[in-house]
Amino acid sequence: MAEYTAPLREIRFVLEHLVDLESISALPPFGHVEADAVYGVLEENARFVEDVVAPLNRVGDVQGSLRNDDGSVTTPDGFVAAYKAYVDAGWGGVAFPEEYGGGGFPWLVGVAMQEILTSANMAFSMCPLLNQGAIDMLLHHASEELKETYVPKMVTGEWTGTMNLTEPQAGSDVGALTTKAIPQDDGTYRITGTKIFISFGEHDMAENIIHLVLARTPGAPPGTKGISCFVVPKLRLDADGNPGERNDVTCVSIEHKMGIKASPTCVLAYGERGEGALGYLIGDENAGMRYMFTMMNNARLSVGLEGLSLAQRAFQMAVEYAKERKQGRAPGAAPGEQSAIVDHPDIRRMLLTMKSCIEALRGITYANAAAIDRSRHAPDEATRTACDELADLLTPVSKGWGTDLGVELTSLAVQVFGGMGYIEETGVAQHYRDARIAPIYEGTNGIQAIDLVGRKLPMRAGGAVADYLAYIEAADAKLAEAGEDLASIRSALADGLAALRTATDWLLANGLSQPLDALAGATPYLRLFSVVTGGWTMALQAVAATKALADASPDDKVFYEGKVLTARFFCEQILPQAAALVPAVTATNRDLAAATF
Repeated sequence: MAEYTAPLREIRFVLEHLVDLESISALPPFGHVEADAVYGVLEENARFVEDVVAPLNRVGDVQGSLRNDDGSVTTPDGFVAAYKAYVDAGWGGVAFPEEYGGGGFPWLVGVAMQEILTSANMAFSMCPLLNQGAIDMLLHHASEELKETYVPKMVTGEWTGTMNLTEPQAGSDVGALTTKAIPQDDGTYRITGTKIFISFGEHDMAENIIHLVLARTPGAPPGTKGISCFVVPKLRLDADGNPGERNDVTCVSIEHKMGIKASPTCVLAYGERGEGALGYLIGDENAGMRYMFTMMNNARLSVGLEGLSLAQRAFQMAVEYAKERKQGRAPGAAPGEQSAIVDHPDIRRMLLTMKSCIEALRGITYANAAAIDRSRHAPDEATRTACDELADLLTPVSKGWGTDLGVELTSLAVQVFGGMGYIEETGVAQHYRDARIAPIYEGTNGIQAIDLVGRKLPMRAGGAVADYLAYIEAADAKLAEAGEDLASIRSALADGLAALRTATDWLLANGLSQPLDALAGATPYLRLFSVVTGGWTMALQAVAATKALADASPDDKVFYEGKVLTARFFCEQILPQAAALVPAVTATNRDLAAATF
């Protein structure tokens, strides 16, 4: 089984040439962060992850996590020690504010580190992923007292966080939840109810677990307008702020899943002992869903990154296997010789499809993270607003297309392995199984498509998406300046943009008056939007690589030429899918409504 190696050069290229890390590092909160220091941090982080976390990926898949008779959960061999080393090294706090014990680095840097960690071991990465979302929500919406009480220990990773939305009867319809929160005379609340699909809702890696729980207070309005959010610690804190007695929250069971088996997916019962779990209201009553979206949007980018990360890990394995495995005779090979399968055109097609889509997706997710940083910290309001809109548009793309590609590309890796890919011992099948959950959680990809069409396109009466299409169009001048070498990329991007404009104009014209027609075309529109966005990021990467070739050393020249080749492959062979998707977007709801099942 291939060992994981972090693609640091690819990451650095995107940080330098696509999203301009240097300008983000110059923003006021990051004045102490130099771009060169970031690359040193990433190198150290990669070494740690490769040596400590990656070797546990197979162990976690084989052993899984185990729920014990007392409701506790034991994670696989090595996980507790690895997580302690992760906490001791301070990796979880790099991208959080210094005043709470973090490193004060841009969120973009945290995303790059998250890619590395998730590629190494997705199941392990789920714990820090949920924790960082919980921290982000508390920083935005909790009182100073709650922040001071819980956030510092969560930033260090000594305590971990969860998000508790889903209930058995509700699923993605969060407004149907029934968990209750009864106010007490001392200002606290008692929480009763059942939550399902709670990742790392119980485990043995941290001293305490801080649950963020959605619940209803007495007399709350129905639906999502009547939801409040509460901090509910696994262990109540004593007078000195240290974990003490157990709160009334119990892990009833953990799920038996097709993938991410080391990540305990828990059913949590609140109030099973009868008293109700002690909870603390975050912000105002009935504002919990709005608060939780802060966490969910953060998590959606992180989940999209899981698709990228697993595709990268599977790609590395597929390349190594294709170079070693000999089968058949490739055209031009000497008679009687067996060729490495990497010499067969169809294998090369699959590998280059993987490589080009990974590079496009890395461009999108990193651009999303960069937009979040600028939306929060740019000095002028106009830039903050524009970047906030850009992040809003890119989030469903990162999550939706990113996780769809995670499944498709890990499946291609299995195909490269042939029959051996279907054998668990080779290891590549795990990445396919692990990837399959990502299109489902944090809002299914159908929900991401509905969000893009129903909420994001109407922003500023279509003004936000018009600005976005203008960003893509602006790449044409850069491609023209680069000359004939990028002519096919320029042509393909122009065609893709024309298809996206056609579909966008149709949805803006018909979506409000015929919402069923808009919903029927939402998923193909998300795919179209994503493919064109991928082409845009690849075109910009090709432009940057072409410029860099002028002063490149021989080794660098090979790298930059490879970037141009990969961008050309994507734009010539993947991007043309955009035009074919337009009829699916504009087909209306007629046949969907008429079908019988």
